[in-house]
Amino acid sequence: MELLLLALCTGLGLGFLLLAVRSVLAALRLWLRGLRVMGVVTARGTSDRRRGGLVMFADHLGRSLVFDPGRRGPWCGLPRLGRSVPVVYARNQPTSAGLWTARYLLSPAFGWFLSSTLAFGAGVLMTA
Repeated sequence: MELLLLALCTGLGLGFLLLAVRSVLAALRLWLRGLRVMGVVTARGTSDRRRGGLVMFADHLGRSLVFDPGRRGPWCGLPRLGRSVPVVYARNQPTSAGLWTARYLLSPAFGWFLSSTLAFGAGVLMTA
């Protein structure tokens, strides 16, 4: 049983670590090759109860798009309504845009790395 729990914790830790590396590589790809434009923070609809605003920007073809930073927006540098904010996206995927801040781009990687550390730590505690 102890060996099974150790294998489970090790497998989860390696899986989470792989997701962290994948997330860092995706952020690095956006950082190096992504297209950067300026967007404007706009208010959500009155029926939407989520916090934070939406970001409107125009892609490289001139199409107007709306980006929802989600739960990470207020914690990762989304300014107040009406202010401009830098947006980055891959050339062939303007609908999957992100904020051009290190906190926004790297916060998923930090979460996966923290989960990996906890899984490895649980495995170490079980063997001690």
